[in-house]
Amino acid sequence: MGIVALTMKASVIEMFLVFLVTGMHSNKEMTKKIKRPKFTVPQITCDVVAGKISNAEFMAKCPAGCQDPRYSVYGTDVYASSSSVCGSAIHSGVLDNSGGKILVRKVAGLSGYRGSYFNGVQSLSLPRWRESFIISGGKPKKGVTYPSTLIYSSSKSPAAKTGKYETTKAYQMSSVLGPATQPATLTQIPATTAAKPTHTTLPAPAPSAASTTINSIPPPLGHRSQEPDLWSTTTYTSSPNNCCAHPGIQRQNSSGVAFQKTAEADLSLGFDPNEELSTQSLEPVSQGEPSCKVDLSFIIDGSSSLGKRRFRIQKQFLADVAQALDIGPAGPLMGVVQYGDNPATQFNLKTHMNSRDVKAAIEKMTLRGGVSNVGRALSFVVKNFFSKASGNRHGVPNVAVVIVDGWPTDKVEEAARFARESGINVFFITIEGAVENEKQYVIEPNFANKAVCRTNGFYSLKVQSWLSLHKSAQPLVKRVCDSARLACSKTCFNAADVGFVIDGSSSVGTGNFRTVLEFVANLSKAFDISDTDTRVGAVQYTYEQRLEFGFEQYSSKPDVLQAIRRVGYWSGGTSTGAAISFALEQLFQKAKPNKRKLMILITDGRSYDDVRMPAMAAHQKGVIIYAVGVAWAAQDELEVIATHPARDHSFFVDEFDNLYKIVPKIIQNICTEFNSQPRN
Repeated sequence: MGIVALTMKASVIEMFLVFLVTGMHSNKEMTKKIKRPKFTVPQITCDVVAGKISNAEFMAKCPAGCQDPRYSVYGTDVYASSSSVCGSAIHSGVLDNSGGKILVRKVAGLSGYRGSYFNGVQSLSLPRWRESFIISGGKPKKGVTYPSTLIYSSSKSPAAKTGKYETTKAYQMSSVLGPATQPATLTQIPATTAAKPTHTTLPAPAPSAASTTINSIPPPLGHRSQEPDLWSTTTYTSSPNNCCAHPGIQRQNSSGVAFQKTAEADLSLGFDPNEELSTQSLEPVSQGEPSCKVDLSFIIDGSSSLGKRRFRIQKQFLADVAQALDIGPAGPLMGVVQYGDNPATQFNLKTHMNSRDVKAAIEKMTLRGGVSNVGRALSFVVKNFFSKASGNRHGVPNVAVVIVDGWPTDKVEEAARFARESGINVFFITIEGAVENEKQYVIEPNFANKAVCRTNGFYSLKVQSWLSLHKSAQPLVKRVCDSARLACSKTCFNAADVGFVIDGSSSVGTGNFRTVLEFVANLSKAFDISDTDTRVGAVQYTYEQRLEFGFEQYSSKPDVLQAIRRVGYWSGGTSTGAAISFALEQLFQKAKPNKRKLMILITDGRSYDDVRMPAMAAHQKGVIIYAVGVAWAAQDELEVIATHPARDHSFFVDEFDNLYKIVPKIIQNICTEFNSQPRN
C-alpha cells in the first residue's frame, strides 16, 4: 500500500508540473500574439504655438525650415506658450533647421521671459505669460504613453487656417442645425441676469420663425462691406469666434446686453431645455493674434478740407482694420491720433483691449478741423504716444500709419526721419493726391517717399479715391503684421552705430591684416546698414591713429563692405589707449543720440600706453566696448578695456585664422545685451 501511495503521489506531482509548464508556455504564446500598438509621433507645422495644443506633455515631429523670423519665439530655455513650438526647439538647440522629433512639457507661466539669439533664431522678451513650456530631445520617457493625435484648443487644425486677415465674415446657422432644423429667435434678456455667476436656465421653446432676427439698427454711414454687425438683421454660423455658435449658450455684447437662443434648436439636437448650463463654460475673451504682436498708432486726417463724409469713410476703414487685426494683450494693440492744426490722442494703446471696444471708440470720434499739419503730428507721436505710460510694450515693434488727404501743409521728411530713428515703422496712405495744377501748392514734393523707411512700395500705399480706401485694409494689415519686414523697428541689427578700432601695428603683418579686415566685414554683414538703421565707421591705429571712414560716409551694406576691404595696412607700434581716445573724439562724437554706441577693438599685443583711463572715459560716455585679442594680446588688458561684465565683452583667439569662429558669439552677445535693456 505504501508503494502504491507513493506511486499515486508521484503521478499527481507529475501532472501538476505538466499543467504548470503548459500554462507558462500558453501565456508566452498569448504574450507573443498580443502586439502593442505602434506609437506614431504626430506631425506639426512651423506656425503651431504651444498654447493651441491642450496636451500637458506630448511628442511631436517638426518639419524642415522652421528657422524663420515669422515664427515668433518668446523666452530662453523656458518659452511662453505663444511661441512657435518648432521655432523654440531650434532656438534651444534641440533641433536644427532640418526638423525632427521633440518632447514638449507644459509648465507654469513666468513673470518675465528674456529674449536672446541662439542657433539662428532671435527670440523676443515678454513681460509675463499665463503658461510656459520646456523642450527636450525626442526620446520618450520610460513608462510614459504619449498621444499619437494632439488635441488642439481650436476646432480647426492650425494647418487649415485660411483667410486670416479677412475684414468681412458671413454668419449662417444652417451648417450647425442641419436641414431639418428651424431657425431660432434670439431674445434680449436684462444684462443683470447675464452677469450672475450662477447657472442660466434655458427658456421654453419659442415659435418657429422664417428667419433669425434681433433688434435691428441700420449700419453706420459709409459702411461699404457686406458684413453685418451684431445689431443688424443677420444669420449666424457655428464658429469658435461666433457669439452664438453653440446652441443654448448665453453671450454678452459690448453694451452689456446678453442674448440667449431659444430651446427650439436645442431640442432638435437632443438638448433638454430645462437643463442648466454654467456660464463658466463661455469662451474667454480673445487675447489677440500672437503672430501679429505690434503696437500700432493710426495718425488720421482731421483737417477741415476733409469734410464729414470722408471722415466717416476714414473711420469705417479704421474699423475694418481693427476687426481684421484681432486686437488683444497677446497680439496687436491700437491707438489713434487725429491731426489738424494740432494733434490730439483719441485713445492710446492701453485704452481698449479688443477689436470690439476699439471699433466703438472709433465710432465716437468727431472731426477736429484745421489744416493738415502732418509733420507736427508725427513729432507728437514720437514724443508722446509710444511710451510706457501710454501702453507701449517692451520688445514689440512700433508702427505708425499716417493717412493723408491730398498733401500736408507742413514738412514731414525730418519728422518722419526722427520717428524712424526712434524705432517707429512709418507707413503712409495717401488719398487723392495733387493733380497737375495743384502741385504748385505742395510744400514738399514726393513727401511720402521721403517720409517712409524704404521706397520699394512696402511702406506706402497710394489710393486714387476715398471710395476705394476700403480695398487697402487687408494689404495694410498683412504688412504691419509682417514682423520680418518691419526693418525700421529697433532690433539688435539696426539700432546701433558700430565703430571698429583696428590694430595696424608691425606685429600684425600684411597677410594677417587682410584676415582682420575679413573679420570686420563678417561682423558688419550681420547688421542692417543704412542712414536710419545701423551705421558703421572704422579707425586704424599704430603709434598714431587714422579715421578710415566715419558713420555718415556710407549708407548701404555693399558700400561699407567695399570701404572695409579698401583699408590699407599701416604698420608701426601699438598705442591702444590713444586709439580709444581718438575714436571717441573723431568717430563716436558724431554718433546719433538715440543709437547704441558699440566699439569693437581688435589687437594682437599689449599696448605701450595706458588703456585704463581711456576705456573708463568711453564707458562713462555710454560706449559699449567689445575687446578682441589675437596671439600675443594680454588677457588682463582686454578685460580692462571691455565693458563690464568682461566675460561677455572680451574675446581671445590664439591665431588670426581663428577669428571667424567668434563672429557668431559676438553677434549673439550684442543681441542678448540689447534684448535685456528697455527699448523706449
